Amino acid sequence: MLVLSRQRDESIMIGDNIEITIIDVRGDKVRLGITAPPEIPVHRKEIYEAIRREGGGGSESRRHNQNSPTDSQRKYLPAELELGAEQIGRLYQQ
Repeated sequence: MLVLSRQRDESIMIGDNIEITIIDVRGDKVRLGITAPPEIPVHRKEIYEAIRREGGGGSESRRHNQNSPTDSQRKYLPAELELGAEQIGRLYQQ
């Protein structure tokens, strides 16, 4: 596992097209902004595991536009987290 230290408003890049930005740090919570192409699924781990348990982890899931949560994903998301990765990235780049 690679461990990196970053401060607020600093980013890391994964490959050429995935950027993870530290948005805020409050106590033991870190808010991340993730900018990724729509064909790259981005989920919190517990949501990813729930989708896998429901049988949504196959190639069909990978083709789905992750910026629009499916009904099965939506039930795990608080309303403010229903934005896709690109939308979140744009919010914090303003």
